[in-house]
Amino acid sequence: MFDSVIVNGLSVFSIAFIMALFSILLRRKFVNQEQFQEWQQEVKRWNANKEQARKTGDKKLLAKLKKQEKRINQIQSKMMKGQSLTMFINMGVFFGVWQVLVFYFADKTVAYIPFSIPFLDVQPPYPLPFLVGGWPLWYIICSFFSSMLLQRLFGISMSMTMQPQTSK
Repeated sequence: MFDSVIVNGLSVFSIAFIMALFSILLRRKFVNQEQFQEWQQEVKRWNANKEQARKTGDKKLLAKLKKQEKRINQIQSKMMKGQSLTMFINMGVFFGVWQVLVFYFADKTVAYIPFSIPFLDVQPPYPLPFLVGGWPLWYIICSFFSSMLLQRLFGISMSMTMQPQTSK
């Protein structure tokens, strides 16, 4: 249909933007941000207290923290459940969309790099195919930009990682 670099580049950007939007809306649906932040802070405090009690050898504090351990494990389980669900749904949709992207754009130029790249004899503008060495470089750039923009727009933290429970 349309086979120009501008259309190809904007198509890949649009798909990356839609995927980022889908991911963020899905995360908002299944993970309560405020609750998640509170839980994250509680687990972080518990881990810090546990580490402090171990360093100082405070048996009383360790016993108190041991009583809270079941609740902390439940909180971590709830946090992991929401994250896992969104991750699996995102992966399923991503693999479906990815098949279409690779099928249609695999051998097409999607952008031009307007600056010189060291160790390349080619003068700018340098054509950027969809797959560069097997990596979808343009999609990665578009996805990173879209995700960062949308996360700030929706007020979602850049990462939703859990503090690992330290065990020694």
